[in-house]
This record gives sequence, C-alpha cells and structure tokens, in this order.
Amino acid sequence: MTDRTTTGMRVRREVLGDAHVDRAEAAKTAFDLPFQQMITETAWGNLWADDSISRRERSMLTLALLAATGNFDEIPMHIRATANTGASKDDVMQALLHVAVYAGVPKANHAIKLAKQTYAEMEAQP
Repeated sequence: MTDRTTTGMRVRREVLGDAHVDRAEAAKTAFDLPFQQMITETAWGNLWADDSISRRERSMLTLALLAATGNFDEIPMHIRATANTGASKDDVMQALLHVAVYAGVPKANHAIKLAKQTYAEMEAQP
C-alpha cells in the first residue's frame, strides 16, 4: 500500500464515514479494483488530503461541481459528508445558488431537491 493509499483511505473514512466506506469496500470486485485504487489515491489521498483549503470549502466546491456537471448520483453521498466536513445547509445553498447562476437553474433545482431529501433522511436518523 502506498502512502497516498493509506492517507486516502483515512481521509475517505473521515469525510464519508466508516459505514459508507465499509459498504464500498465490501462491494469492490477485481473488475473495479483499479478504479477504487485510483479514486482512493487521487481524490482522497491527494486532493481531499491537501489542506490548502478547508474540508468545508472542498465540500462546497464538490457539491457545486457535481450539480453543475449533472452528476446527481453523487450528491446525496456528499450531502451526508457535510456532517463531517463542517459545510452547513446555508453553505450548501450558497454553492447551489452559484450553480443556478453559472450552470443553470434546472441543475441547481434538481440538486436542491436531492439535498432536501438527503437532509430529511439524515434528520430522521437517530
């Protein structure tokens, strides 16, 4: 295991939580192993591990980029991660308002719908 893999797995767990990472690890197969290694090393071991900006800011950027590019499947996971990154609901709304202005109202609208659903699920859990 490389240092970036070790760091990446630690940061991934800190941001997404052990339960999410444990599920993802359990679902990993020989087919997607190269992809899982790549995202652990690059996204988590390099990008998210860098402290040039805060995790709160990184969380807001990630949500805005996911919404702006229409990658809606990842939004609930990153909304849940805000509980660990420090991005508040107001922070998320500000990021999604930027999406509305700079990438389109329909994308922001759909992302807001997903965020509302995910926050409601989070609040319903003990």
